Amino acid sequence: MVTDQGVKGAGSLMSRLGSDEQMPLASSSEEAWIEVIQKMDQVYADLVRYQVELEEKNSALEEAQRFIESVQAAMTDVLIVCDIRGRIQQANTALERITGRREEELLNRSFKELFGESSQSLVDGFADKIRSETVYDCEVNLIRADGTPTPLAMNCSSRYDPNGRLVGMVLIGRPVGELRRAYEELNATHKELKQAQEQLVHSEKMASLGRLVAGVAHELNNPISFVFGNMHALKRYGERITRYLEAIHQGTDDETREALRKQLKIDHILADIGSLIDGTLEGAERVSDIVLDLRRFSGNQQEDIQPFMLAPVVTTAVDWVVKAARRKPDVTLELPEGLEAVGIKGLVHQILVNLVQNAIDVMDDQDEPRLVIRGWRDWDQVRIEVRDFGPGIPKQDLMRVFDPFFTTKDVGKGTGLGLYISYGLANDQGGSLLASNHPDGGAMFTLTLRAA
Repeated sequence: MVTDQGVKGAGSLMSRLGSDEQMPLASSSEEAWIEVIQKMDQVYADLVRYQVELEEKNSALEEAQRFIESVQAAMTDVLIVCDIRGRIQQANTALERITGRREEELLNRSFKELFGESSQSLVDGFADKIRSETVYDCEVNLIRADGTPTPLAMNCSSRYDPNGRLVGMVLIGRPVGELRRAYEELNATHKELKQAQEQLVHSEKMASLGRLVAGVAHELNNPISFVFGNMHALKRYGERITRYLEAIHQGTDDETREALRKQLKIDHILADIGSLIDGTLEGAERVSDIVLDLRRFSGNQQEDIQPFMLAPVVTTAVDWVVKAARRKPDVTLELPEGLEAVGIKGLVHQILVNLVQNAIDVMDDQDEPRLVIRGWRDWDQVRIEVRDFGPGIPKQDLMRVFDPFFTTKDVGKGTGLGLYISYGLANDQGGSLLASNHPDGGAMFTLTLRAA
């Protein structure tokens, strides 16, 4: 028999059993909800992060777009982007400014409409040419807003998509007027520099000529002196011959005529007159040669490059400088008589005058200055070496001696252009000029020319 307390006890036990069975189910459900909530939080956090990254990338993209637009707006060159069929997809401000048409009006229209009839044959071929090559500096006429043509130097290149497929072309044109103006300005500047260089060369030649006046005057004085002397002698001889011929024409007898012949020394005159004439001609030719050398040295005209004997040119240049020098050096010339070079005789003369003058200047404070000039043939070249016995060239200046306006002389004693001009004159003839120091002391300049 079951009592009430037993029933209650059983109920209580069943209640505890039922309670123990439901507790794990409730705990599992809560964990699942917690996990779902955590996943939702994570997804939301990822969405927020992705949104932030997307906004940052969008901002960067907008900034890049603004940058590209600012660059295109600042371009002075015309920019046209077309598809494969030549329809305009993008244009820049320069094109809008020239044509007077906004980019919106130009989109999806053929780029050929922008060019004049004279350029149609050229622009028609752009679409075909870009498949195999790039079009460079093709001159075309872009029609302005008022209908007048503007010449452009047009470049046309291919445009590809990320997969490497040809999707269109890019045209960039620069107004030829700007290029022409730039070229004209550059050409004018070049002419001015060339004229300035020619004036500097001529000024240096005149300065050198001024230093050589005394030597040249001495050179001219000798032949002119014996020309004058010979002419005075010929004048006296002429008077005697005239008296003798008058006596003959008057029918003077043989004895009187013979006495007059001895008195006037007609036989001596006849024997001497030939040498007098030859000497006079030689003096006149010498004067002519000196004047010709002066014209070559001081003139701006260019001679032709041709073979010439080197010894007379070297000798003349040395004589001019040495005879005008305050302290005359002991000069040693070692030049074969048959040494023949190819060049411009007057320019070689000027180079040698500059080299000899510099050599004498650096030895100005020496009691016994010496100068050695040698010439020899080296295969297909001729070399002339001018060596002084001065202090030599400092090592740090060896690479600068041919620079314009570089000089170690005191102010007023040198322009710094002599060696610079000589270097250029040597190169103009296909030769060269080198500077070095002799192992035994002194500077040494070597002029190289083509051999005849």
